[in-house]
Amino acid sequence: MKKSFILFLVVTLFFSCKQEPKNIKLSGEVFGTSYSVIYDSNINYQKQFDSLFYVINKSMSTYQTNSDISKINRNEAFGIDEHFTTVFDASKEIYNQTQGVFDPTIGAVVNAWDFGPEGKIESLDSLKIDSLMLSVGLDKVIRTDFTIEKQNPNTFIDFNAIAKGYGVDVIGLFLESKNSTNYLVEIGGEIRARGENIEKQSAWKVGVEEPHFDGSQSVLKAISLHDEAMATSGTYRKFKTDSLGNKYSHIIDAKTGYPSKTNLLSISVIAEDCMTADAYATTFKAMGIENVKAFLKTHPELKVFLIFENDIKEFETLSLNGFPEN
Repeated sequence: MKKSFILFLVVTLFFSCKQEPKNIKLSGEVFGTSYSVIYDSNINYQKQFDSLFYVINKSMSTYQTNSDISKINRNEAFGIDEHFTTVFDASKEIYNQTQGVFDPTIGAVVNAWDFGPEGKIESLDSLKIDSLMLSVGLDKVIRTDFTIEKQNPNTFIDFNAIAKGYGVDVIGLFLESKNSTNYLVEIGGEIRARGENIEKQSAWKVGVEEPHFDGSQSVLKAISLHDEAMATSGTYRKFKTDSLGNKYSHIIDAKTGYPSKTNLLSISVIAEDCMTADAYATTFKAMGIENVKAFLKTHPELKVFLIFENDIKEFETLSLNGFPEN
């Protein structure tokens, strides 16, 4: 009887001294914005993350003159790596699905409006825009194995509307390769979550931001992500104002070459992977509310939350395809 009591006491002490599960939390700067990664492990992968970010930038950053994409845009080289291949193929698929609304070759026009890495065009007019639009169209760019062929040498490819989400996925897939199945990766507001937050023993909670034109930040609502990714695109911060006081959205309509005009302020998209969510969040900004609603009828895999201004300049929200309420 005494031995049983001692054994019970030892076991009780062992479990009472057992440490609570802890996450590793890493953060830094990348892709012109900030990132944070939370994952269940006792291994610090900071060096591995930095290496992955370096490779992705070397492949697809239009802000680096020696990147593969910059060389392709200057017609100096056409070799690509597996990262470029993955993003290009996904872009082509979404380009076809949206009938060209999502188009990474709009880059030259984005630059012209001074939203890209290269200088703006002075005295931009319809003739200059029409000239630039001759080089737009992802159907004019062909991938052959690990090379790119441009039918028009002036075509400028820009993956900024999808590459950030892809970077999130790359970090997530790396963690999974290391058997870390509970994590949250965030780059500039684009998120991929798997498993749960082991410290809180609950689902990952993320915020949907409320639009503020003055630059302040607040959360409109918090939702749970379950083995999903979410990306958000908005126009309430990133816009240009001309000499007449007109505001221009940073989302350029790939059909017209002009900034999108819509009452949509913010679009959040939940998908299986962040690359897809990122691309569609940008695409839906250019589509407008009614076209988004029609598109989602045949794409139940995408959950969408819209914030927009009504006719009397009041904010309204719309949840589509089961976007979570909390």
